[in-house]
Order: sequence, then structure tokens, then C-alpha cells
Amino acid sequence: MTQEELLKNIKTILGSAELVYSNKDYTSATILYFKAVFSILDFILLRSEGKTPKDHTERFRMLQDKYPELYVFLDKYFGIYRSTYSISIDKETCDKLRKNVKEIIKEHKIQD
Repeated sequence: MTQEELLKNIKTILGSAELVYSNKDYTSATILYFKAVFSILDFILLRSEGKTPKDHTERFRMLQDKYPELYVFLDKYFGIYRSTYSISIDKETCDKLRKNVKEIIKEHKIQD
């Protein structure tokens, strides 16, 4: 995937996440925010390393080596992503993830 394709993906997914969030479906919004996170992290890795990870395991490994602060963030929140398959996510949890997504975009100067 190219940087342009990832940026388009990020914008589309975030737009969908915001729409679902505004409808108070926090579980679905959380899933979409995570999809955005994965695209954002892949964009950061593509921009700096020239490649994107093939799966979550490789993403974790690349982040741990090159972006330890993003690795810590993903490690901290990944359990929430996995739990979206079996439990409902509350607004507070969704809000924390949403805030972090916006901070990563700003900190890494990613067009949103």
C-alpha cells in the first residue's frame, strides 16, 4: 500500500468512526478507531522504514524497535480491541482511544 492509499484509508475510517461515535455505538466506533490506528501506524512505519507490516505480530515488533512509545500505546490498548469481539465497549473506553488517535495524528504530523 502506498502512503497516499494509507492516508485515504485513515481519513475514510476516521470519518466512519466519528459517524458511528455520534450515534453512540461505542463498540463499533472503537473497532473503527482501532482500524484507523493500524492504518496510522502502518503509515508511520512506511514513511520511516519503507515498508508496512504483514500482520499484527510484525507491527508490534517493528514498533518495539523503532517507536517504543507507540509500541507501549498499542500494547496497552490491544486487549480492548480483542475484547470488542465479545463485550460491549463503554463511552469512557472509546473516548480514551479516540483521544489517543487524535494525539498520534497530531504528534506524527499525519493529515487527517
